[in-house]
Amino acid sequence: MLKYILQRLLMLIPITIGVTFVVFLIMNISPGDPGRMILGLQAPQAAVDALNEEFGINDPFFVRYFDYLLGIFHGDFGVSWRTQTSVIGEIMKLLPNTVFLCSMSIALSLLAGIPIGVISAVKQYSLADNVFRISAMIISCVPSFWLSLIFILVFSVNLKWLPAFGVRSPLGWIMPIVVLSALTIGVIIRLTRSTMLEVIRQDYIRTARAKGAKERYVIINHALRNALIPVITSAATSFGQLLGGTVFIEVIFALPGLGNHIVSAVFSKDVPIVMGSVIVLAIAFTLINLAVDIGYTYLDPRIKSQYVKPKKHKQNTQGLPSAAVEKTI
Repeated sequence: MLKYILQRLLMLIPITIGVTFVVFLIMNISPGDPGRMILGLQAPQAAVDALNEEFGINDPFFVRYFDYLLGIFHGDFGVSWRTQTSVIGEIMKLLPNTVFLCSMSIALSLLAGIPIGVISAVKQYSLADNVFRISAMIISCVPSFWLSLIFILVFSVNLKWLPAFGVRSPLGWIMPIVVLSALTIGVIIRLTRSTMLEVIRQDYIRTARAKGAKERYVIINHALRNALIPVITSAATSFGQLLGGTVFIEVIFALPGLGNHIVSAVFSKDVPIVMGSVIVLAIAFTLINLAVDIGYTYLDPRIKSQYVKPKKHKQNTQGLPSAAVEKTI
């Protein structure tokens, strides 16, 4: 297991290089003059040229890219071109808000999606099953930005229950969390239902019922535990995607998160902020997937056996396992 973890951690190096190259190339070919964007339209051209020279904009592409990579491997993410503050400092200041938003959204999706999926599978083709399946499909098809505007119109403008923007109070997190969870709850409901239907038809489930085990015990302790493996995979993948996909939610609800910060940096062509944010999100996504793979071993012993070497039997003088000798005796 330790060897597997080290191999996955070493994969961060090529992933980081690949992500940085793609983002650096996109930022390089995108239109816009960083010096002009920062100083404004009224700034003299000499000041703009001097600022661009300070940023190294006039250097060749690969020279700038390899200089940036060298700084990253030394732990230096540079400074923001707009604020002249540490990139990693700004990211660490905003990242907890984005992680909190994604964590609460995934938790809400799991708490609501798994029970609904289980009920839908146990009550297959019933009225509740049909209602849950149709609702899951509708929720999955609704765009997040449209749902955000509807929530603001209903709960903020008309009912005045929740604040429309910002997080000056805990109530400001409610609508963003609910809207963001809508992106994954439909997937979790359908996936839980399909895996539960597959599991409850297995032989060991029929055996448990034949032994007289209560139906609730069979569903929760036998069926659900094995059905959760693909659900956890989907939830972890969704969590990694949400870390980089909260842009619309954070912009619409004016949340102080990393997604909102990346949008502002892109518009001002603040390359160090964009690069540092994308690298942090890529590393976080990889570590989340690694944590899920390790968590599999606690849910399914068959997976753990793939990473544990089988114990060798003690050999006697004739080259036979000791257990086989005892059996023959």
